[in-house]
Amino acid sequence: MSEMFKISLPDGSVREMPEGSTPADVAAAIGPGLAKAALAARIDGELVDLSLPFTGDAQLALVTSRDEEEALDLARHDFAHVLAEAVQALFPGTQITFGPSTDDGFYYDFAPNPERGPFTDDDLPAIEAEMRKIIAANKPLRREVWDRETLISRWKQQGENFKAEWAAELPGDEPLTVYWSGEDWLDMCRGPHLPSTGKLDPAAFKLTRVSGAYWRGDQKNAMLSRIYGTGWLNKKQLAAHLTRLEEAAKRDHRKLGNEMDLFHLQAEAHGSVFWHPKGYVIYRALEDYMRRAISQADCKEVKTPQVMDARQWEASGHWGKYRENMFVIPDEVPNTEDDGPIISDEAQWMALKPMNCPAHVLIFKQGIKSYRDLPLRIVENGCCHRNEPHGALHGLMRVRQFTQDDGHIFCREDQIVGEVQAFCEMADRVYKDFGFTYAIKLALRPDNRIGTDEQWDKAESELRDAVVRAGLATEEYGWEELPGEGAFYAPKLEWHLTDAIGRTWQVGTIQSDRMLPERLDASYIGEDGARHRPVMLHRAIFGSYERFIGILIEHFAGKLPVWLAPVQAVVATIVSDADDYAQDVTRKLKAAGVRVETDVRNEKINYKVREHSLKKVPHLLVVGKREAEEQTVALRTLGAEHQKVMTLDEAIALLKVEATAPDLRTDLPS
Repeated sequence: MSEMFKISLPDGSVREMPEGSTPADVAAAIGPGLAKAALAARIDGELVDLSLPFTGDAQLALVTSRDEEEALDLARHDFAHVLAEAVQALFPGTQITFGPSTDDGFYYDFAPNPERGPFTDDDLPAIEAEMRKIIAANKPLRREVWDRETLISRWKQQGENFKAEWAAELPGDEPLTVYWSGEDWLDMCRGPHLPSTGKLDPAAFKLTRVSGAYWRGDQKNAMLSRIYGTGWLNKKQLAAHLTRLEEAAKRDHRKLGNEMDLFHLQAEAHGSVFWHPKGYVIYRALEDYMRRAISQADCKEVKTPQVMDARQWEASGHWGKYRENMFVIPDEVPNTEDDGPIISDEAQWMALKPMNCPAHVLIFKQGIKSYRDLPLRIVENGCCHRNEPHGALHGLMRVRQFTQDDGHIFCREDQIVGEVQAFCEMADRVYKDFGFTYAIKLALRPDNRIGTDEQWDKAESELRDAVVRAGLATEEYGWEELPGEGAFYAPKLEWHLTDAIGRTWQVGTIQSDRMLPERLDASYIGEDGARHRPVMLHRAIFGSYERFIGILIEHFAGKLPVWLAPVQAVVATIVSDADDYAQDVTRKLKAAGVRVETDVRNEKINYKVREHSLKKVPHLLVVGKREAEEQTVALRTLGAEHQKVMTLDEAIALLKVEATAPDLRTDLPS
């Protein structure tokens, strides 16, 4: 007689199942509806296949499409495998590598047959059709554990060199699992998977593009073809996602930046922004705003060097852990002769700073600090450089040269909660001034960390208590704790902004650091007359000016708030008889602090309206002979259906208010 296992379910009930039974058997025993809906299972908290046998008494939770996050990840993982199977069916000789799920879909990397050449977007319709055939075939997905040498031998026999290399490097104590799709195709994978390909909705995916990708992300390795797709649980979800993508494409900051003449990027300075006059107006408006905000928070602005000696980066720990992301510079006069190396082997090394933190510690260390001097709050609009791979660069969102609103608070242990609370309140004001809603999250200790559990308990509770005291640890503010996502040396608070089309952007952070002051020997004299280490709070609100401007452009679809708009108004004439009046209107608006231009070209007014609308100018003041005689303007506001005729004084008063930054306006609720 077989042994019986007790399987505990989420509702508190317990079912006895014979040895060898599976989660699928439990689902079937409960009812045919659940058996059909079940996609995977959690046994004692671990996500597994429905077909995995129980090995003893267990806690069981069945996963269905109602568990959307888990179900989506499973579906996207399976779409990736179906993609790989379809490509090999259509293009024999293609080698497979691996393909994970992503935040909105999946991808798979392939090594095409050299005679065929790389895949292109033109191949995608045929691959999609083949994927739908595989899904319609409802092929069972079956897990097997293989002997390492047997699996490596199989991959080599089939010419799957990348898979053989990957299998050979997996940890020796890790079981190598494969999944069969039916009886004719397999891939190496940890799993879990859906029970069969038929559990996927054939109308819920779309292949989106093809790009190049290096094997294992190393540009020294072979170039592969990466095929991207988006995958969902049903057709409705896919349609909603594609609509979001269309809207995102319209809002693309690179496209709008070009149309609005804000900035450009080019190969002569990979990852660095060429700000045009109009774009730099936005940049400076943000800089001015942040300077007022930090001044109100009793922070002192500093400026530190761009280049520091490698020995300083060694002391801070960055040289050993971060050097591959740093631009290094020889501290030597280069050889000017044609022959011979430009730099000798004896050159000392320096580096462009990738962050401002070590330099701020050096400022703190100048002079003796007392406990009475703390907290010391310093902020730098600091230009930093990071050696990002060319392929990872993306407009303003990911660059090599960027400027952070980077601040550090040096404080005593007893000041941490109060300082973090004050920063939370400051960040709340800033994000609301820009019209953002946000979620605030606490990233907790990772598995790989330094410090004791007691130290982590203290650091996490300090940040948690500060958010509670600020009144932000609520559902309204999306308060959430994220296990395992803190830095290796400290937990951190993160601010995730939500934009107009529902995307989230992680922007602001604050985290406590007890390690860097120790490494760089920063100290203050305590009330007891002894030396003590300060705690260093790293904080930023915009993150980087470049990325924040990119987010603003996409959030507002280029229709920036009037106070941020490079050109806040244009005075446009209908007839040349109004030219003098237009110039007079422009002078008065400039005197009121409005950024205004005049358009007296010999063009029809509809042409002028259309052109300035495309450039996202918030207000167009149309004047003709009648307006000149009556000292009025016809005000056209971007996005409004009708114009308003008002006196010039009324228009100036209106625009003067709208052109004022929100922190300087007196007509807004406090």
